[in-house]
Amino acid sequence: MDFIYNIAVSIVNFHLKIIAQFNPKLKLGVVGRTETFTKLSAAIQKDDEVLWFHCASLGEYEQGLPVFQVLRERYSGFKIVLSFFSPSGYEIRKDSPIADVVVYLPLDTKKNARRFLDAVQPKFTVFVKYDIWPNYLFELKRRKLRAILISAAFRENQSYFKFYGLRMRRALSVFEHIFVQNEASKTLLKRIGIHNVTTSGDTRYDRVSQQLEQNNTLDFIDEFKQHKTCVVVGSSWPEDEKLLVEYINKHSTEHVKYIIAPHNMKAGQIETLKQSLNVDTALFSEKLNVDLKNCSVFIINTIGLLSKIYSYADIAYVGGAMGTTGLHNILEPAVFGAPIIIGKHYDKFPEAKQMIKEAGVKSIGNYKELETTLDQLLHDNALAKKLGGLNTNFIKKNKGAVIQITDYIRI
Repeated sequence: MDFIYNIAVSIVNFHLKIIAQFNPKLKLGVVGRTETFTKLSAAIQKDDEVLWFHCASLGEYEQGLPVFQVLRERYSGFKIVLSFFSPSGYEIRKDSPIADVVVYLPLDTKKNARRFLDAVQPKFTVFVKYDIWPNYLFELKRRKLRAILISAAFRENQSYFKFYGLRMRRALSVFEHIFVQNEASKTLLKRIGIHNVTTSGDTRYDRVSQQLEQNNTLDFIDEFKQHKTCVVVGSSWPEDEKLLVEYINKHSTEHVKYIIAPHNMKAGQIETLKQSLNVDTALFSEKLNVDLKNCSVFIINTIGLLSKIYSYADIAYVGGAMGTTGLHNILEPAVFGAPIIIGKHYDKFPEAKQMIKEAGVKSIGNYKELETTLDQLLHDNALAKKLGGLNTNFIKKNKGAVIQITDYIRI
């Protein structure tokens, strides 16, 4: 089984280099991985004490950040290595102040694992959620180095719980402790003989709560919104935008403003979205050249602003679940007390299931359901505030994972 896995990684590595010539995002990762060991050599000295944090992408980084911040302060004499697997995490957080050096994690070969750990020699390692790489973990175990997994969530259909998942089960057993989001995950791990597990909840609740402590004011959003009801559409995909554009074009915008922050920032798709709207629409990139207060739709064709923009939402629509790309973070608007609308494909997102059950989140599957839900929320302010309050309370009662995790860590 180990032989098959290692052959598969080599095949993936070979094909990635070819495909990357035609895919700019993949190319960033392929090129970035060639620089990892040079960066580590320059940043880490032989006598340094090091903490290693690993995240698959941006979402996992945001999830782990409250824990990273505590450890950064508690162990200020340590150097911190932050690694990402995906360009969508590395490219956005490569200058993160939480770390002394940020790198791409080289592909999971035995050689790379040995070389990486030779360079880093971490006193303690934190993996976030689900990015489990067997060769790195086995090498940590061989060297008797400590590692934990935080904010993990498991489902029965994952390889860990299948007859062919022996290697992945062995990799999980390397962690000295696993902090899971829910009891169902803990039960699954016990079924495969892993008992060093704590149900701590999801660190994302702590992370989004931190947003309330920041200054979320954006002057250009104030200028755009005026005193009208604001619908914020976050991380939308074409499947989401098709329904929302139809709604906006069919209904009066006299008392309503729409902010759309697409997930995809490709200029062609942004322009197509803008042209599909029959109302005055501004792009973030041209905000200095338009009269924002007279526009009905504001398209945010840049990254890094959505968490602040959600503070202006009277109603939020979070994308990803109308198609199959995966629901984006519904906790970000929830913390600001916005009622939330999502698509129909949310089965893999336990927080969505629970928030729908508690009624602060509404799921829609087609245009008619979107129209009915938006009409109701736009015309019944008391109802919108009630549902938003349910979301705020949901965040409050699920905080606390960070304290449990950081209380465990002693180096």
